[in-house]
Amino acid sequence: MNPADEAADRLLTDLRVELARADSKAALLVGALGMTVGAVSAQLSGPHRSPGHLSVSGTAVWWAGVTALAMALVALLLAVVPRCLRSGWQAGSPLAYFGDIRSADRQGRLVEALAVTGEDPGSALHAALAANSRIAVRKLLWVRTGLLAYGAGALLLLVALFLG
Repeated sequence: MNPADEAADRLLTDLRVELARADSKAALLVGALGMTVGAVSAQLSGPHRSPGHLSVSGTAVWWAGVTALAMALVALLLAVVPRCLRSGWQAGSPLAYFGDIRSADRQGRLVEALAVTGEDPGSALHAALAANSRIAVRKLLWVRTGLLAYGAGALLLLVALFLG
């Protein structure tokens, strides 16, 4: 392996660890979201504590919080959805990700694609690094969005309960 390929291999290893961390963060936040919803539901289970008993401003803030929590759930679920199910793989290019393998197989060119990948493992490594990098950026963006929406939603629900 040349120095560029060795660097790409190290980066790809680091990137795969980061992908696993992003999935773990999203799963942890989904759990926290569930606990938050449970705690708020427990507060609302008492007499005269339903959202219908809130003031007009409290009701508006309540629904803004519920909307933010729903957005957080969607964002966190998007963070853990598998990526690269669609592939731009074309005959003559190395396989970089499972989407490429699936595409080559559907085109009846898997053996040919494996041969191309074996002939130039450096190109395959570079393509895998690029594909994983795109996935990591998207995952982390969705985790960040989910975290911000979760924080906003939890805060808004608390404010709504205090506004009454």
